Amino acid sequence: MSLYPPPNDGYYPPPPPPPPPGRPPGPESIRDSPELRTLRSAYRSFGAAATLVSTGGFLAYVLLSSFAAGMLNQPLVGHLTIGLALGLCQFLVMGVTIWLYARHMSRRVDPVTHRLRARLHENEAQAQAQAQAQAREQQRRTPAGRRFGTW
Repeated sequence: MSLYPPPNDGYYPPPPPPPPPGRPPGPESIRDSPELRTLRSAYRSFGAAATLVSTGGFLAYVLLSSFAAGMLNQPLVGHLTIGLALGLCQFLVMGVTIWLYARHMSRRVDPVTHRLRARLHENEAQAQAQAQAQAREQQRRTPAGRRFGTW
């Protein structure tokens, strides 16, 4: 037996009725749209490639510093060694990756996202307008003497 009583003294509200057949599509239709699948694949493909390049470059630098320390200690220009130059290149790789990510998102992902969001808001506005029209129709059909007032 539970320590806490069920909500509303054991009364559970009935499930909501199914949507009427003329109701505009909601988030479910967007979830199944090919645009969303395209959006997901574009996001995943770039994310995987960027992660592999960035992590691969860092891993190569770490492995070189562990197993080829003599090569990395050779001077390149003045006091700048090959290892220090490769370490500074890590910042360059990260900067280029961030720039490519921002460019990719603004060109391929953001336009699709804006279209899907606009369609979702449009569907919600249509559903709300339809619900208000049904409520007005229901109120109009109910005789004035049968309406219940507030306390």
